[in-house]
Amino acid sequence: MHAIEGAAARPAAPSGLRERKKRRTRDTLIRSALELFARKGYERTTVDEIAEAAEVSQRTFFRYFANKEEVALAMQTAVDALFLATLRSRPAAEAPLPALRGAVLGTWDGARAVIEAVVPLELHMRMYQLIESTPQLLAARLRALSEVEERLALEIARREGLDPHADPRPHVLVAAFGGVMRVTTRAWGERGEGGLDDLRELTVAYLDQLGPALAENWRA
Repeated sequence: MHAIEGAAARPAAPSGLRERKKRRTRDTLIRSALELFARKGYERTTVDEIAEAAEVSQRTFFRYFANKEEVALAMQTAVDALFLATLRSRPAAEAPLPALRGAVLGTWDGARAVIEAVVPLELHMRMYQLIESTPQLLAARLRALSEVEERLALEIARREGLDPHADPRPHVLVAAFGGVMRVTTRAWGERGEGGLDDLRELTVAYLDQLGPALAENWRA
């Protein structure tokens, strides 16, 4: 009885401490998974192996991630969230395409800190090639990008005071923008080398071609 009373009397762990412990567990799972994927390949890595490497149970893994796909794409999802937040912070008077371009550059400037808080930058960059070369991951990433593009289109429509269901321009612009980003990532991945700065530089170069490609006479 006294033991029960003593346990009940002990103060609960502060909410902030619990959240930090959850964050550490989640980050450890991501880092362990990406290390295994890079070493063994995505298909040959099991959830049990990820949990064992992170020193948690399989049940704990599924508290944080629904499946292997989700943990494999966790850092891309974090960068996507940063991009959306950066777009929302762009000056209200900025036109749609410059706002998207500025948001990309702002995201690259902040992405390093977001990534390195969880995994080594080199490991994150290796995941780009792994995603491109793994059909299941590539399909999952394309589905996720479709959802991101929908949110981007809605944000552009909000900024411009448009009804996205009546005016197709936000969706058309974001579709073109998303296509450039996909081409950039694929071209960088095919090189088989290079870091975040190289990908950023290639992204800028390709984005700078979007306006001319759409507006100019190529044969002039």
